[in-house]
Amino acid sequence: MNREDVAAFAAQSRGGARLLGLDLGTKTIGLALSDVERRIASPLETIRRVKFTPDAAALAAIAGRHAVGGLVVGLPLNMDGSEGPRSQSTRAFVRNLRPLLALPVLFWDERLSTAAVTRTLIEADASRARRGVLVDKLAAAYILQGCLEALGRLEAG
Repeated sequence: MNREDVAAFAAQSRGGARLLGLDLGTKTIGLALSDVERRIASPLETIRRVKFTPDAAALAAIAGRHAVGGLVVGLPLNMDGSEGPRSQSTRAFVRNLRPLLALPVLFWDERLSTAAVTRTLIEADASRARRGVLVDKLAAAYILQGCLEALGRLEAG
């Protein structure tokens, strides 16, 4: 998630193609999609996790349908920046996904993304049930938007 990681990802991902943001949870995968100019992240959908194989097939179908050129995966770091069991689980999921979905991957610090999204939904007076439906894909959009802004700064020099 440093400048070199972002630059390498920008060079590897297909220019003019959308990016897919993922917020991997234990029960769901929140998805967000960028526009082709890679300026705006929009919430896409939430996949209910079953097992790895159907989860990977669903991701591959979505990536193909939207002509995705790269994946931005939220990495759940501890508050001190260290990696714990959830980070290791996320890295393992991506490691298993890579042979099935030949796209460049950038891990993006997702600390406090869910909290920020939840706070925004509470301020918007969304019910608990509505927050439950929206939070994962909005967190994915929050993660992806952070990456898009970093890519924009990189392009600007």
